Amino acid sequence: MAGTVEAKLAELGLTLPDVVPPLASYQPAVQSGVYVYTSGQLPMVDGKLAVTGKVGAEVTPDEAKELAKTCALNALAAVKSVAGDLDRIARVVKVVGFVASASDFTGQPAVINGASELLGAVLGDKGVHARSAVGVAVLPLDAPVEVEVQVELVGA
Repeated sequence: MAGTVEAKLAELGLTLPDVVPPLASYQPAVQSGVYVYTSGQLPMVDGKLAVTGKVGAEVTPDEAKELAKTCALNALAAVKSVAGDLDRIARVVKVVGFVASASDFTGQPAVINGASELLGAVLGDKGVHARSAVGVAVLPLDAPVEVEVQVELVGA
């Protein structure tokens, strides 16, 4: 039975995806004490990237913002794989977003807002977090965006 968080996802017209399998030697998420740390999540849908390239060149900022939202959904799936239930999230502590940026692109915060806004819409006050939005030259598989999330759990 889906919990409150997954019901909110459904209300928003979203479905929690399957956990994206690791691309190398790591786990999608690990728990340490009351915290779950996700690995960087790419905007994978059905096992592939729908879009590749640099934001501000091949990828528009609006497209990248939607991709950051997909990354956040993938991060929630990774959290659930460790926590068992997204209703155990006490709060999102930190989000780190990486944006593969054209040399003159400086709108990284607006891109990562896609992830932040999704977490806020799904988790309410529990989704409010600290954040970094970093421009980088290239990401794995030529992904435009990558997002990692740290959450605190209740009942850990």
